[in-house]
Amino acid sequence: MALRDELRGELLKSIWHAFTALDVDQCGKVSKSQLKVLSHNLCTVMKIPHDPVALEEHFKDDDEGPVSTQGYMPYLNKFILDKVTEKFNRQDFDRICWLLCSRKNLPPGRLLISSDDAFKIWCIFNFLSEDRYPLIMVTEEIEYFLRKLTEAMGGSWVEERFEDYRLELHSKQQCLNAWELIALVGSGHFSKGMDGQTLSMAVGEVYQELILDVLKQGYLMKKGHKRKNWTERWFVLMPNSISYYVAEDRAEKKGDIVLDGNCSVEPLQDKDGKKCLFFIKSSLKGFEISASDKKKKQEWMQAIQNCVTVLRQGRAAPHREARQKRRDQRQKQQAEQQELELRMKELQTANEAKQLELENMRKVRRRLQAWVSEEEVPPVLGHRGGGGDPGLGHRGGGGASRPGSRRRRCFQAWVTEEEEAPPGLGHRGRGGDPGLGHRGGGGGDPGLGHRGGGGGDPGLGHRGGGGDPGLGHRGGGGASSPGSQRRRR
Repeated sequence: MALRDELRGELLKSIWHAFTALDVDQCGKVSKSQLKVLSHNLCTVMKIPHDPVALEEHFKDDDEGPVSTQGYMPYLNKFILDKVTEKFNRQDFDRICWLLCSRKNLPPGRLLISSDDAFKIWCIFNFLSEDRYPLIMVTEEIEYFLRKLTEAMGGSWVEERFEDYRLELHSKQQCLNAWELIALVGSGHFSKGMDGQTLSMAVGEVYQELILDVLKQGYLMKKGHKRKNWTERWFVLMPNSISYYVAEDRAEKKGDIVLDGNCSVEPLQDKDGKKCLFFIKSSLKGFEISASDKKKKQEWMQAIQNCVTVLRQGRAAPHREARQKRRDQRQKQQAEQQELELRMKELQTANEAKQLELENMRKVRRRLQAWVSEEEVPPVLGHRGGGGDPGLGHRGGGGASRPGSRRRRCFQAWVTEEEEAPPGLGHRGRGGDPGLGHRGGGGGDPGLGHRGGGGGDPGLGHRGGGGDPGLGHRGGGGASSPGSQRRRR
């Protein structure tokens, strides 16, 4: 059977610790001689032949220097992991990697746990750590592990204590590496009131569940197939099998009950002086089992039935399934957080653009206010006529009127304004005094031969420019009296 991707990833984590420990200079590279030793040990413990020639050939371009993790990883996958089957001792593999890295990294000082307990915590760290390098355990997984440890010790979880630790952790890095987790458990901070032996037993129990996939274990009576006698055995339930041993130390295994989706478990009536009986039916044979009391009987039957259901549905073991759900939840939260940050950034950009637009509008408004206060009206609104005297009511055709009065008038009202001369005179023009019949600019009555224009003497009310040559009138500053001239005409 080829190596599963999930198992491959877990093995790579252990190898990463070993590779990092060999990187003495912390430059991300290890000498080829050290990699040869590491590769040979890995092949030995995983029961595959080691090919030193393949290693030399693979790294022939790196003769003058050490090899990085990027360079070693293709060799590791192709020449070691691709050849591995699952028929090797996982604990032996982990211990080889542990021996290489623990000498360098195990926290100094007095700890409440043994080296073996530290190894188990290291394995638990690898199982719960994120699938990225360098390996870390995030806060949620730290809490999950400490809760299970407290439960295994028979203690009560103190939420306030962990919240204080969470705040302390978040002020630093929000995660732990393997050696920091070992130091945390070994300090006894979360096992106050418990002795070292209780803590060690709890670490072992959590290790068996998460790493060895032990779902339930304990003593049960089993009926033999040949001699039909009843014998006490230590039973260990795992996701796809039940193993039974002579004793709790599991030094001598007596057999396995293979589980699959077709297996079943059902209660039996008391017989042969045995009570609390149940029957496990596998694809190969059946097993009669006796528990010590009804409670244990029900617990074992339920645990076995759960395993069969999971196998029938093709799901992972409960603790692995729970781990994946927590990871999926974190990824979902991270995606939502990233989306929120992106949305906030877009809103901030839009707000900055709006603020800039408002600032530009305020600048335009300030300019308009300044313009109005200075009465800077366009020239066409403030100029009329050609030189009439405002004091006499004359309107010229091009002169400039007084700023104070003219600039405040509306252009349209000014244009439509009509100052009609007396009908008898028939004079037309622009800028004259209505009382005198004078109009400045724009021509006199064609019937009388008068021509308007600019340039009359303001003092006499004369209008210059534009006389009819046929009548002898000349434009531009006539000297006759307006009244007599117009009466004669």
